[in-house]
Amino acid sequence: MVRGIDKADIFRDEQDKARFLERLGENVTEGKCSVYAWVLMDNHLHLLFKSGKFGISAVMRKLLTWYAQYFNRRHKRTGHLFQNRYKSILCDEDSYLLALVRYIHLNPVRAQIVKTIEELDRYPWCGHRTIIGKARHAWMDTDAVLSQFGDRKRKAISGYRQFVQEELGSGQKPELTGGGLIRSHGGWSRVLALQRSGQQQEFDERILGTGEFVHAILREVEERQLRQTRLCRRGKGIADIIREECRKRGVHEQELVRGSRRQKISQARAIIALRCKEEIGCSGAEIARHLGVNTTSVNRAVERAAALSAD
Repeated sequence: MVRGIDKADIFRDEQDKARFLERLGENVTEGKCSVYAWVLMDNHLHLLFKSGKFGISAVMRKLLTWYAQYFNRRHKRTGHLFQNRYKSILCDEDSYLLALVRYIHLNPVRAQIVKTIEELDRYPWCGHRTIIGKARHAWMDTDAVLSQFGDRKRKAISGYRQFVQEELGSGQKPELTGGGLIRSHGGWSRVLALQRSGQQQEFDERILGTGEFVHAILREVEERQLRQTRLCRRGKGIADIIREECRKRGVHEQELVRGSRRQKISQARAIIALRCKEEIGCSGAEIARHLGVNTTSVNRAVERAAALSAD
């Protein structure tokens, strides 16, 4: 979810929306992401996608940085365009995929931009039209959605369209956008039922899913943080990783901070940055100070190193 600063518009006309979609397609394709739903409103947007190996931040940073620069340049303005950082929620695909696809694509109806399913079928600024085959965006994974409604495409489209139409007159659904405990459990009735039975369930407002799903995600994060903490307690720091990699690669430490762009030096910086992030949980700014570069360069270096390790 991305909003304009002070609720200001982030799209002023159709050209803005078209350019954003063009860039979105390039970034999610490059990042090997699967997009299931999207909608562009005047002052905010929603995206539902499965991030690739390099995570959500790489895609969103490239997309939003580029768009803010494009928007300011085109409309002759300066300053921030977006309200803080984008808001992201990790979702349990099995339980919430279809509910979120429908909720996102009904944004124009709730905003009274369109009123009927037929008008929504023709509306160009959300993914619904692509799912039913009336528009084409090669970067959108329509098969993942339609497969939930049957094996035959025509029947699946009809089933999906009926599924959306059933909620046409519904309002906001806080359990899909906020609420922590309520959202993670699936609504107040579920929360109360669990309380009456004495059951305890995990919840976290950053995660949309069942208690078991939330617990599994939190456990995974905690295990990674524990590994990082153990290394830090042993005294391992950025300087140690720099020494290890320089020794391994035959690079002098001073070369790293002098801004050399030799391929060997650039690769060493990238691997050091990736290891510092993954092994001891360092911030980009902290790594940048040790390598003599800016935070943006560190983030790009991490992406390059991750790509190299994936290959």
